[in-house]
Amino acid sequence: MHFFSDNATPVCPEVMAAIAAADHADHGYDGDGWSARLNGAFSDLFGTQAVALWIATGTAANSIALACLCPPYGGVLCHEEAHIVVDECGAPGFYTHGASLMALPGAGAKLSPDAVTARLRAIRPDVHQVPARAISITQATEYGVVYSPDEVAALGDLAREHGLGFHMDGARFANAVAHLGCHPGDVTWRAGVDILSFGCVKNGGMIGEALVFFGDRAEARAAEAARWRKRAGHLFSKGRYLAAQALAMVEGDLWLRNARAANAAAQALAEGAAGRLMHPVEANELFVRLTEAERAQLRAQGFDFYDWGADAARLVTNWSQDAASVQPLADALRALKG
Repeated sequence: MHFFSDNATPVCPEVMAAIAAADHADHGYDGDGWSARLNGAFSDLFGTQAVALWIATGTAANSIALACLCPPYGGVLCHEEAHIVVDECGAPGFYTHGASLMALPGAGAKLSPDAVTARLRAIRPDVHQVPARAISITQATEYGVVYSPDEVAALGDLAREHGLGFHMDGARFANAVAHLGCHPGDVTWRAGVDILSFGCVKNGGMIGEALVFFGDRAEARAAEAARWRKRAGHLFSKGRYLAAQALAMVEGDLWLRNARAANAAAQALAEGAAGRLMHPVEANELFVRLTEAERAQLRAQGFDFYDWGADAARLVTNWSQDAASVQPLADALRALKG
């Protein structure tokens, strides 16, 4: 049983069917009928006028979003373990032509208003220091912890107060919303988010994510992002196949149904790993204290996962699992002596 990453999972049947349904001649790039439906589909989903673009990868989505919010001389306030800091090979700096990532600490990989405020106060208002121009948070965080609507709104208030753009990396946005049980607008535009990187691949998609723009500058920022997408070589000539996947996710409840299954599987594992958890399990990732011998014991039983330092492991569940299907690992975790 594989618990490496939700990037490694199969494509869900509904998405595969949507790709097949789009497999006939239409206009190229984003001039097709599927791409034309994205704005309406995401506006309906979020309960406000939104502009949406398909994007090839999550890294490109995050980086293009930040390029729309932050000039080359500016800085992006983010968590020190954010994906944009640790796992994107400098892509945000590449796309923004040199903007700085202002990395801050925080429990559970959450960015706090206090940390943001302290960093902002430390920046002198002269030409010698990098000025903050944006905030970026990850929902759910890199440790599988979820921001509540109030927590997002507190950062959104800071962004408005200081004239900063507000980006959300939503690679596991569906898992976060499934956990919260709230309207997706409550943790995005109503809380001040300007641009959302809406994850599809981790939630059952094949390839492609979505960038969703909110607010009175949505149209202008989306037009800028479309230029970045082309300039970066990410404007697929047959974009309808990416658009079709995003539509399959959001025009029904597939995005939430898949996320709920992954979350339920994670909760089942959390029960088996009681007393070993390093962070609350609020989405589909678990960080579990395990010795080297215990990890070897689990692998000998056929369970695959990544080590997390010397004495821990990361377990990631996915859309194709549920509480019942992961019970063997939950039982194996419970049976460990320690």
